Order: sequence, then structure tokens, then C-alpha cells
Amino acid sequence: MSESLYSSCADVLSVCQAAKDDLAAILDPNMGFAPRLRQLCRDRITEAENSASSDVSQEELDILRMEANTWGLLQAIIPARKTEPEPRVHPRTLLATNPYTPTSTLAQAIMDSSVLLTELVVVREWLHETAPQPQHPEATTGYWKFTKHNVMQGLRTGSGIREGLVKELDPDAMNRGDGRSLAADDAGSEKSLAQALYSFVRAGRLDEAVELCRKAHQPWRAASIRGSLLFQWRAIANEQRNDDGIDDADDAEGWQGNPRRKLWKSTCARAALNPNLPDPERILYAALAPCPQTFSILKSACRTWEDNLWAQISILCEEKQTAEMIKLGGGFWDGGLAVLENMPSPPSQEEDAAEEEEWEKEATSTLETLGSVHVEDGPTADHAFHVSQLAIILDRTSSLLETFAAGLKNGNFDPESSEYPTMTRFFAHLCLYLRMIDITIPPLATQVILEAYLQVLEAAGQRELIAMYAGALGDNAVERYAMFLTSLELTADINERRLALTRAREHGLDVHRVAVVTAERTIDRAFELLPQMKGPLPSVITLQATPSDIELLLLRSIEWTTFEDGTHDTALEQATVILRYFLGAGRVSLAKNLMEVLPRELASIDQPEERATEYLHYRQFFTIWDSLDRVVECQSLEVSIMNRDTRAAWLSDYKGLMDQAYDAVVKLLTSDWMMPDETGDRRSRELTRVRQIYVPELVLRLHVMLYASREHVPENLKRALELANIVADSRYKLYDDFLHLDGRRLGEYLDAVRRATIAGLEGGGSDPFKIILL
Repeated sequence: MSESLYSSCADVLSVCQAAKDDLAAILDPNMGFAPRLRQLCRDRITEAENSASSDVSQEELDILRMEANTWGLLQAIIPARKTEPEPRVHPRTLLATNPYTPTSTLAQAIMDSSVLLTELVVVREWLHETAPQPQHPEATTGYWKFTKHNVMQGLRTGSGIREGLVKELDPDAMNRGDGRSLAADDAGSEKSLAQALYSFVRAGRLDEAVELCRKAHQPWRAASIRGSLLFQWRAIANEQRNDDGIDDADDAEGWQGNPRRKLWKSTCARAALNPNLPDPERILYAALAPCPQTFSILKSACRTWEDNLWAQISILCEEKQTAEMIKLGGGFWDGGLAVLENMPSPPSQEEDAAEEEEWEKEATSTLETLGSVHVEDGPTADHAFHVSQLAIILDRTSSLLETFAAGLKNGNFDPESSEYPTMTRFFAHLCLYLRMIDITIPPLATQVILEAYLQVLEAAGQRELIAMYAGALGDNAVERYAMFLTSLELTADINERRLALTRAREHGLDVHRVAVVTAERTIDRAFELLPQMKGPLPSVITLQATPSDIELLLLRSIEWTTFEDGTHDTALEQATVILRYFLGAGRVSLAKNLMEVLPRELASIDQPEERATEYLHYRQFFTIWDSLDRVVECQSLEVSIMNRDTRAAWLSDYKGLMDQAYDAVVKLLTSDWMMPDETGDRRSRELTRVRQIYVPELVLRLHVMLYASREHVPENLKRALELANIVADSRYKLYDDFLHLDGRRLGEYLDAVRRATIAGLEGGGSDPFKIILL
């Protein structure tokens, strides 16, 4: 599906949601929600058909056409259901007021008095509008030209009329039962004409059918088609004229239509049932005057599901009008003076309501058969759009949504099919449309459908539209949008993530909640894939490899809660969790990277005190870690060739950095740095692990630096040995942190102390404590 169609539909939704309190705007026949979407589909179809390089398949075009038609059906039906009908005059009241009321006026009153009949007439007009383009037969230059030529030649030459050829040229020449027919070319033209006329009738274009008859030199056919028009005479119908008091041009001759339509209809029915007539002729008459008796004839011409729907609805409308007209006695124009003298007594409102209810049941039962009708061409009756159209006509949209949602949950639809994106898009917008105009829809089914469409948008890369449709999920909106943001993983940079949260605010979502949930989901996903922090303590030196994608995902998960001040408390909580993991896994560089991306404002948060203190300890740790790195860096700057001033400056920097590092490490070791509480919970265990890794690491790194600098700063050897006293001091509980990894770290440290002690004896003497006493 074209990406522009996704965004165009979203634009329409956005515009109409902004006007959701203006029902008239949403239902506007030109600029309302349904007409806009119908036009989008039509534009897409036109674009694809006119483009030589279009990659849209014919199947996709057919589905788009069905969607456009369905939006047209919604626009045709829904506005009347959502607006209060104007007060109408009952047909019996019309007759009581004016016994000579024309049949067209009575027919309009009959339609106005029945909600279902009104809707069926609207549906029939929709079927006319969406019907295939009518056929146009080849032009003829005269009336039965080839037959006439043969007849005239036989008469002129005296050889007689050819056997089997009609003797007369009147319209009934073939129907006299003598087995005679037209010349082959004329018979073919006659068949093509009848089929073309049927296609015009199917499309509701009677005026064009009449014109086609005239061009075919068959005005009698034009007259028979015009016989379907109801008798109209505004001069005696008590109907309003134009504002200027002048009749329309159509009233110039006083009256129009067929004052003997009842007789015409029965004649059409007899013609349709006449087996001596060609099938195209019978079908044409069955279409002009549909009734149950001729249904089998009309059905034989129905190729598509829409044809079958049109045939059934045409019969329902015609029969309802006929039945109601019979109740009225037909009026003067159908019943004559006798009707005026014997007007039937009007039924009570209860009787009218009961009869209407009974007819509605019959009509509904008839229409329900279309759910399983066999079709020759096009999509079958169980196609999702045909099911939708029938449900819309029967006012069963809630059941429709529940059925489609159940199909999605049960896996009845293939997400890889070309129809799936179109279907989910239609149903998602149908849900939102019905919600905008306050038509009750099932909430659970709506969530399933919107979720399916969100997945379609994600697969199509329409990230900027997710927030809008996720916002329609109501209580689940935050969770669903957070799920989408979580799925972005490492594909979105920090600016795109910030923009995604901005879209959440634009569509009414709680940005803070979205950020928190997204971060939580991302952290949970990362921890599911990362190794658990158990087993032997890691070696800090050997674990500074390139980070994996999952580690980077955990690192970047904190970004979601750092964009807004309102989520900084959560950011602090999540940061401590992630830092404990990285440090407990020996991934110092990742932990340091995390500290660098955290907002400075986190340091000012002082509640809860336990969390604030832990964060302070991390900051202290990385300050010390950096200071030790600076010592190593400064040490590497020493070269053998230095003049006196350069060496003096370097030595001063080196000694100063060593002093800073020593003071900072000792201060940290003699405090309660990362000291766990007595609860023994997960956090306490993780803090204990961090101490067991980094207390020995800091002590050993500092000792090695002090020992290595003894040639430049002799007093540092004394400091190295004094550091051992601090480690051994029971007040600071440092000794316990060495008793892990089978005592390996303790062995390393004791070996380092031994070397320092031996170095203290290098100046002479045998007292190993002399260096400390100096």
C-alpha cells in the first residue's frame, strides 16, 4: 500500500477528530470523514491506473475500489441514522386532504413513513452509483436494416420472403409463435441492445437508456422504459414550488410519468415470464419491474454479489411500495372514482407499527440470505467487504467488528496477504469513525482491531503515525505506544526518541507515563537476554571488550526517562539498577558511559535518601576511577630525554595527581561506600558484589601506583604500606571484601605488600617496619 495513503488517512482522522464535537462536519456529504476516505481511495486508484510504473496489483486495486464503495455506503446511510427525521405527512392524510394526489407524491410519503424502506432506497441508489459502467452497443443506421432489406427484396423480386424470416417489421413480429426470426445481424444487434439497456437500468441511468433506444430507432422501447416513472403532477399535488413561484421546466406540460403504472408493471411481469421472448428481453423487463414472480429471471443476470444485492433490494422496495399503495386503494390514478367513494378506514398506530415490524423482519430475513449467495464473478459473499456492507445495511456494526476482531485473534487472516493492510486500515478507521459520531462499538474488539493496524503501520515503517492510533486505545494507549517505542530498540537515535515522546503529547497521551513504561519494558527485555549477575566475580581488566547490542540497549534504555524533568525520579531509580548490573558484571566502561549521559539534575534529588546516597557513591567512584586513569596517563608521559624544567613540571603534576588519587581512595575506603543493609534483598546482594569487586580493585590499583612511583616520590612507598593498615582495620570492614574468588585477590594484595616491604629494605637495615617509622 502506498505510504502516502497511510499518512493521508491519518490527516483525515486528525482533522475530523479536531471537529469531533461538530457532528454535521463529520457527516458532511463532501468534507465529512467517510467522503474524504472514499476520495482518497479513488485518488489512489486513479493514480495507479494512470501510472505506467505503478506496482499496485489488480487485486489491490479491486480491494481499494471495494473500500471506496463501502465508505460511500456509510456516508449514504449513517447521516440519516444520526439525525432526527423531519415530520412527515402520512399518505392517508394526503389522500384525505387531496383524493387526487399523484402516485409519485404518495410513493414519497410511503417511503418517508418507513425508516427501513428509506434506507433501502438509499442503498439502491448507492448500488446504482457503484455499478459497472453500462455497455454501449454498436451504432445502427436503421431499424432492423438487414431484415428490412431481405423482406423488401423478396417482395420486389416476387421470390417471396425467405423461409424463417419475419413477414412484418412491427415490434411484436418475433413473438407471434410462428417460429420466425430476424436476420442474423439484426438478431445480434437486438440482443446487444437489450443487454446494454439492462446495464443502464442496473446503473439507474434510465434517461440514458431512453436516449439509447431512440438512437437505435426504437422509440417504442424508450416508451416502455419511461413507463417505470411514477405519475407526477405538481399542480394538483399541493407541493411547494420554487421560491419565485414559477414551476420547474419539467412541469411545462403539466404532468409527467405513467398514470397507468400498475397496468404497465403487470405487463412487464408477463413479458418477463414469457418463454417465447429472448432471455435478454425477459431480463430487461424483470429489471424494469422487479417482483418475486420474476426474481428467478432477474437473478439469472446477476453475476456479482452487488448484482444480487441490487436485485433483492429492488424487489423489496417495489413490493413495499405496491403493498402500501394497495392499502390506500391505489388512489384515484390507480383505482379510479370507486376508490374515492370507498376510502378504506385508516388503521391505528399500533396496527401500522405491527405491520411495519413484520415487514422489517421479512426484509431482514431476505437480506440475510445474501450472506451465503453464490456469485459468478468477483469477490464471494463471505469477503470481508461484502460482509461489512451487509452488516452496515442491517445496522449490525457492533457484531461486524466483533466478528472481524475474532478472526484476527484466531489467525483467520494472513498478515502477508495483499488485502490485509487495506482490511485492517478500513476496520480501524471504521471503529474510530463510529466512535466519533457516538455509535456504540465493542471496546475489546476495537482494541484488537486497532492493535492489528498498529502492527501494519509498524511493518510499513510509519513510526510517526503510531502515537495517533495508539492514543485511540483509551486505557491501553500508554501501554501500546510504549510497546511500540520499546520495539524501536537501537534503530532510533536520541533525537528520534525525543520526537516520539513529543508525538505522544500531541495525541493526548501521558508523556511521563509513556516514558516510564517504555524504559521499564526496555530494561526488562535487556535483563531477559543478558546473563544473570551470579557466580564468580569478574575480572575488571579482561571485561572491557566492545559492548554487545543488548548491553547498549540496556544503556540507552535510560534515555526515555531523561527527557522530561517529571521523570527524573524514575531515571534515578533506573540508573542505579543499571549501574549495579554493569559494575557487578565488571563492565566499568559501560557504567561510566551511563553516568556521562545522565542529566546533572539527578544529583540534586535527595529522596529517597537510600537511592540518593547510592547515586552519590557512584559519582564518587567514577571520580576516583578517572583520577587513577589520569595518574597512569601522566606516568606514561615520562621520557628519558627531559630537561630539568620539563622534568620538574612533570614530577610536580605526577606527584599532585598521586596525592589526589590517594586521598580520594582512602576517603572512600574509610566511609560506608556501597555498604549494603541487613535485609539481604536483591539490591543488598548486588551492592555486596560491587564492593567485593571494586574495593580490592581500588586498593590494588592504588598500591601498584604508589609502589611504582617510589623512585620519583619515595614517601609513596610508606603510603603503600600504610594503606595495608587501613585495609586491615576492622572498623572499615575492607578485609571481608578480599575473601572471595578463593582468596585470589587477597593473595594478590599480600604479594604486593610483600614486595613493598622488601623494597623498604633496599636502603639498608633489617627492620621491615623502618620505612613506616621514617
